[in-house]
Amino acid sequence: MDIFNLLALIGGLSLFLFGMNIMGQALERRAGGNLRPLLGRLTTNKAAGLLTGLGITAVIQSSSAATVMVVGFVNSGLMTLSQAVNVIMGANIGTTVTAWVLSLAGIDSGNLFVNLLKPSSFTPVLAAVGIVFYMFCKNDKKRDTGMILLGFATLMYGMEAMSGAVSGLRDIPAFRNLFLMFRNPVLGVLAGTVLTAVIQSSSASVGILQALAVTGQVSYGAAVPIIMGQNIGTCVTAMLSSIGANKNAKRAAVVHLSFNVAGTLVWLTVFCLVKAIWNPDFLNGAASLFGIAVAHSIFNLLCTVLLLPLSGLLVNLVNRLIPDADRPEIQPELDERLLAAPSIALERCYEVTADMARTAVSALRESLACLSGYSPELARSVREKEEKTDRYEDILGTYLVKLSARQISGSDSAEAAKLLKLIGDFERISDHAVNLLESAEEMRGRALVFTEAALSELKVIVAAVNEIMELSLASFLSGDLKAASMVEPLEQVIDHLKEQMRMRHILRLQQGTCSIGAGFVWSDLLTDLERTADHCSNIAGCVIDMEQNNMNIHESLRSVRNDSEDFQRQFRAYAAKYSITGTAESRG
Repeated sequence: MDIFNLLALIGGLSLFLFGMNIMGQALERRAGGNLRPLLGRLTTNKAAGLLTGLGITAVIQSSSAATVMVVGFVNSGLMTLSQAVNVIMGANIGTTVTAWVLSLAGIDSGNLFVNLLKPSSFTPVLAAVGIVFYMFCKNDKKRDTGMILLGFATLMYGMEAMSGAVSGLRDIPAFRNLFLMFRNPVLGVLAGTVLTAVIQSSSASVGILQALAVTGQVSYGAAVPIIMGQNIGTCVTAMLSSIGANKNAKRAAVVHLSFNVAGTLVWLTVFCLVKAIWNPDFLNGAASLFGIAVAHSIFNLLCTVLLLPLSGLLVNLVNRLIPDADRPEIQPELDERLLAAPSIALERCYEVTADMARTAVSALRESLACLSGYSPELARSVREKEEKTDRYEDILGTYLVKLSARQISGSDSAEAAKLLKLIGDFERISDHAVNLLESAEEMRGRALVFTEAALSELKVIVAAVNEIMELSLASFLSGDLKAASMVEPLEQVIDHLKEQMRMRHILRLQQGTCSIGAGFVWSDLLTDLERTADHCSNIAGCVIDMEQNNMNIHESLRSVRNDSEDFQRQFRAYAAKYSITGTAESRG
């Protein structure tokens, strides 16, 4: 093997790893929202958890990435440790898919149809289709499909380059002696562990082993311990990702390590006993690509069969290794580990935004209650909730920007943009809640009072604002388009109410029935209530935008108003419901 073979090997390995990476990313984007329902299946049912882990790993083609996601789920409180154990076991089985695909390269037959199954036969076709999809299609899903095909083609070309580069090693005695050394099971396990820990992908390390197998110098006696070690090496990624996480997330990473170490120890012992007592001939035979894929799958299945019934004991073990702290840990709202699966990270952003929305609306309700019945407890609650929404906006804004910077699908990108718009509106609603509270405190501190007519009018607009908040919140939380369409006519009614109440206030000032100080507070109240309604309109407009695949809120709101019959009917109904006719007399 000369320097040119070495360069070919490095280039092939680079293409192989790059192809695997971009194929996994494109597969995840193409799956998109289909990954989200998997979260709903993460129940205490062991079979459901196992299949979920298998499915996620089969999609993203990396048990390391799947386990890092599991650590993120546990760290965010989306998954219990017991659920994580089952998912991790499923991920170990899902990662064997890659080896089966790569084993197709070992097909050798004179039959035309059988040869067509070889990647070298169909990969050029896939690459051609992939480049057409990627370069000439505007649809994001088709472009992602093209990237999947290109990634697979790159992976297979890398595999062929590696196999061609190492083929000459079959005649080198030193290389043969190296794999004779690996027939020592302990050294084989260590070699597999180190290789996988370095490249942080068991799928890739199995692929490298398959590439070396074309030399004919890799026996099953050497390959099986290396495969066992690869399962331990893949735990490094999850262990690193658990640094800085809460105790349950650390436990999930340790469960992954414990599962693979325990499975390796048990089956390595069995392997050594079989080798020592019977020494089957096949262990000395040259391993094929197909044989390595079979060994990889059988080993992972045996580990799962052995330890799945004992998952409860694994949980108890890691709970003892990592005991609870004296003080309960605070669950983080968002976890960057979830960015490994953007669609699931986006789903988590929705859940956190929903909490933010409820908090902001609750703060405004409490501030409106303070206008008629002030209490220090309510005031404290309003300010705490406003601070909480500020924190939510910072966390969500930063997280969504990071998410948008990743290669995500067009629909996920649009939804991330929607959430970025929405969190600004929810944060401003909480700001108006504090403004209303400060107006109530000013009235209380300066002993200002409104006239009876003003109080009657205030009750009307407060009721209207309460309803528009309920409608906008419902439209966001459940995607209720009917509720969203009712927001804009009510917002128009609130605008008219504000103008009517301002004019009546001026009349009371002229008649001397209202003080100047109370008048300033009155003006501030009307401004905050009307602007709150504006933000509710923005929220409803954003919900309508997403349903219509349009991110122009003003265009959506115009289309609502242009639906004259429905809009006017709702407007008249709200105008009658929230009328202040007769409530403002010339004297209060």
